[in-house]
Amino acid sequence: QVQLVESGGGLVQPGGSLRLSCAASAITFTLYDIAWYRQPPGKQRELVAQVTSGGTITYADSVKGRFTISRDNAKNTVYLQMNSLSPEDTAVYYCNAKFKSLAYWGQGTQVTVSS
Repeated sequence: QVQLVESGGGLVQPGGSLRLSCAASAITFTLYDIAWYRQPPGKQRELVAQVTSGGTITYADSVKGRFTISRDNAKNTVYLQMNSLSPEDTAVYYCNAKFKSLAYWGQGTQVTVSS
């Protein structure tokens, strides 16, 4: 059974940092493009960052220069380092794995940025 398990969310003050992890199991991890999405309260889910199977990285404009996505194929894990967090980054963050017509989602992890 395919599982994507996110961790690392929590409450942080504005200007703070968090690192999210997404651990995958039961997939050939190296074949998959992995992305982080987020869904702020009352809004639609949006793409935050993606790293392809070949290592190409893209970011949403709103997080460029603050967030860094990386993958460790040996650990079947993708990370999202989030710095200079602001209240606008408050959302549930989801991990997504995609390969051709296959796509899987994690259960999400809550990130709350508040003083």
